[in-house]
Amino acid sequence: MAKKEALRELQSRLAERLQAARTEARTANWLAVESGGQGFLLPLAEAGEIFPVGAFVPVPHTVDWFLGVANLRGGLHGVVDLAAFLGIKSPGTGDAGREQAWLIAFNPGLEVNCALLVERLAGLRAKEQLRAEPGDGRPRPAFVGARYLDGQGRRWQELSLAALAGDEAFLKIVG
Repeated sequence: MAKKEALRELQSRLAERLQAARTEARTANWLAVESGGQGFLLPLAEAGEIFPVGAFVPVPHTVDWFLGVANLRGGLHGVVDLAAFLGIKSPGTGDAGREQAWLIAFNPGLEVNCALLVERLAGLRAKEQLRAEPGDGRPRPAFVGARYLDGQGRRWQELSLAALAGDEAFLKIVG
């Protein structure tokens, strides 16, 4: 029971920080998350609520990155394993690390009832905290943005949830 209360408190604190970040002028630009052992930056304006991982109903005959459907605040949302969708999930990891996992819902304005399963929340990041890396010139999906390094040398990849919501392969399953 104490673990559930601690998770609720963490979710509440993060929700308050996200709301404060959206309303202040000198705000963080991204929600930093980890998935598949890599760091990702999700634009705050495109991210919705953060939920602890609860029960979801598997949907048979779908791709392995589509985990199922969850009831989040009374709305049905498709649950997508971000690492599996991006093809970076280590084989055989299964439910390992689920105790720290979270669901990041898409902003309702994107009109996609979907939540991404991420392995860990890593806080908020602002552009001033990061240094952009030069592009490598290789083609990338439209939802993959710039890469950044933080002060500790950790690499972060920006992902546009709005562009992901419009990705054909993603929408074919989620939409």
